[in-house]
Amino acid sequence: MKVYLLLAAIAMALTILLTPAVRWACLRFGIVPALRGRDLQKTPIPRLGGIAMTISLIVTMLVASRIPYMAPLFAGTIPWAVMAGAGGMCILGIIDDIIELDWMAKLGGQVLIAGGMAFGGVQLASFPIFGITLGSSRLSLFISVLFIVGIMNAVNFIDGLDGLASGMIAIGAGSFFIYSYIITRLMGAVSYATTASLIVIALLGVCAGFLWFNFHPSSIMMGGGAETMGLVLGAAGIIVTGKIDPSLLERQQMIVSALPLILPLAVIFMPVADLVVTSVRRMRRGKSPFVADRSHFHDRLLVAGHSHRGVVAILWMWTAIVCVPAVGLLVFEWWSVALVAVIAAAIGVAVTTREFPKEETAPEEVSA
Repeated sequence: MKVYLLLAAIAMALTILLTPAVRWACLRFGIVPALRGRDLQKTPIPRLGGIAMTISLIVTMLVASRIPYMAPLFAGTIPWAVMAGAGGMCILGIIDDIIELDWMAKLGGQVLIAGGMAFGGVQLASFPIFGITLGSSRLSLFISVLFIVGIMNAVNFIDGLDGLASGMIAIGAGSFFIYSYIITRLMGAVSYATTASLIVIALLGVCAGFLWFNFHPSSIMMGGGAETMGLVLGAAGIIVTGKIDPSLLERQQMIVSALPLILPLAVIFMPVADLVVTSVRRMRRGKSPFVADRSHFHDRLLVAGHSHRGVVAILWMWTAIVCVPAVGLLVFEWWSVALVAVIAAAIGVAVTTREFPKEETAPEEVSA
């Protein structure tokens, strides 16, 4: 655990150091995109914070490769594939932020990057329920690419408020790390060093460090970072899925063995829900689901009267409400977890739907 905490601290420190440098470079060379119609900021600010996040993530993993405890993980291709995929996705995101790529070109680039990562070993090879396995390598490749592209776009969809995406990913990555670490102990592994745990603890540190600059009012946005962090989170879900032997678990075997499928979905529950609902709304209006507008969950909460920080806190809260119970199934009985989850969800609904008094407008003075 000490090694993981050290790596999280390294990732956070690197992000805190690199983000101001990236911001300075953007201002120095005029890389500050003009405001778009859907933007909530009143003045243009740099949007290439993803550069600092991606560099910090990759450097942290390279540092881990030099630590004897973690070094065996890098004997295979998977960690290298994840680093290459993160770098490629960051570059694509930067290009998109600067010149606004056509959605088909952007999606094509995402598929190529996810496909390359899958060829590097990040493939969903089996489902840990009833011993079901995918029927062919082609099907495995297709599902893996679909899963990764879906998650990265879901995370990108939610990146509309200061600190929203980075905070949600940090909560999800933290939950995922606890899950991965506990399940490794429950299975009696010789070493607690796993690729999935390494990836998500680095992701947690990067997002926590970036929040220092990205929380409202933000001084830099996560351009090139949201999709990259989504890609890394999706990769971690694929890596851990299928690695569990239910026969080694003593309690709640069926539920616990399904957690590799449940948890990745729990982590990205809010982004996926936003992606689905927003896409349906856009298509019902005759628009492409990839055309950006202001119909996301956070936009509707702002209209309902919540403050900028209040909306971010509400969506963070719902991410925790979904993620924490999924991890709790590892150590607590399902009925106690369900009870706590229901109570938390009821509180969440009450907070989210709280009505705000309408501001009364003062009557205009009538001149004589």
